[in-house]
Amino acid sequence: MRELALHILDLVQNSIEAGASRVQLEIVEDVDSDTLLIRVTDNGRGMDAETRKKVTDPFVTSRTTRRVGLGLPLIDMSTKQCDGYLTIESEPGQGTTIEAVYRYSHLDRPPLGNIIETIKTLIIANPALDFIYRHTVNNNEFALSTQQIAGALEDMPLTHPDVIVWLDAFLSEGLKNLHGGV
Repeated sequence: MRELALHILDLVQNSIEAGASRVQLEIVEDVDSDTLLIRVTDNGRGMDAETRKKVTDPFVTSRTTRRVGLGLPLIDMSTKQCDGYLTIESEPGQGTTIEAVYRYSHLDRPPLGNIIETIKTLIIANPALDFIYRHTVNNNEFALSTQQIAGALEDMPLTHPDVIVWLDAFLSEGLKNLHGGV
């Protein structure tokens, strides 16, 4: 995949397909330590040790629509090509945490991509999902919680056109400030 936002979309979709009602996405860009961390944590079904060992094999998938699962193998390969690694922590019934770590300055590290559209897509397509997004650049942090937003909206759904426009502006301004107003 040409941008990391597409990997993020795939990872969160995996969480949803594993029955997660809560997903937390954390992105940490630490220029000083030269690392980029993407962490997705969910409360889905989880995996046993045997499954965990196999999920980075493209010919192992829980999908019934096709016999190949490329999401985790591709992000695993991508991290390794950029002096990084992929870790998967999971227990049956306890959910899963996936961490993808890249050397931030690596020439081959894919760009983060259009994270605003990715976050909006995840929220609009899954309005019942308790989704938390935290993004840190050095010491600046931006955070969003669909549960907090839904609470403030009262009876207006997250999929309402006015909410989508607001969400786009909120994400745009938050990420602009996160990167120092640039």
